[in-house]
Amino acid sequence: MAETYHHEPPYTIGVICGSISASSINRRLARALIKLAPDDLQCSFIEIDQLDLYDHDRDGDYPPEALELKRQIREADGILIVTPEYNRSVPGALKNAIDWASRPYGENALSRKPVGIIGTSPGAIGTAVGQQHLKTIMSFCNAPLMNEIEAYVQYQEGLVDDDDNVTVESTKEFLSTYMRALDDFVRRVLTVVPKPDGSTAAG
Repeated sequence: MAETYHHEPPYTIGVICGSISASSINRRLARALIKLAPDDLQCSFIEIDQLDLYDHDRDGDYPPEALELKRQIREADGILIVTPEYNRSVPGALKNAIDWASRPYGENALSRKPVGIIGTSPGAIGTAVGQQHLKTIMSFCNAPLMNEIEAYVQYQEGLVDDDDNVTVESTKEFLSTYMRALDDFVRRVLTVVPKPDGSTAAG
């Protein structure tokens, strides 16, 4: 099993959008974040729309789509989850992907994987409650979480244009700062994640 450990940049970031809607404003935000990422972060989407519903009975015979999800997560240096809030929680498609990625017992692809969480909504609280629920789930999955900067983005029409540019300068600067913080967080986590030989980059 491939393990993540410290290496020189660039760092690969798997971007998971919590919504599978083609018109998702969170996917628009995710594309804008990729465009704002520092040069040392190489971001690409990890898609979750082809996954069946998680079924414990298939733990011994994982479907190809779930195996591919786990492979992409394992090979990434970090994960960025960009998600809406559904009914004050996470979307079912996202929770389903997490269930596939973290099971069966002892084969959790999310373990020790640095994770950033962000989301947007037309509402004023901008996915804050859903993100807190997601942090609880990811903590149980043993994934180190970037808890600062918190990012709850209120989406307004035209915030992200058709070329994935953020049109509000203050929001653009905030999101750029968020991506720089993610870069720093991934670097710090990777210095203490054990290498295959049991040592760490810090010692």
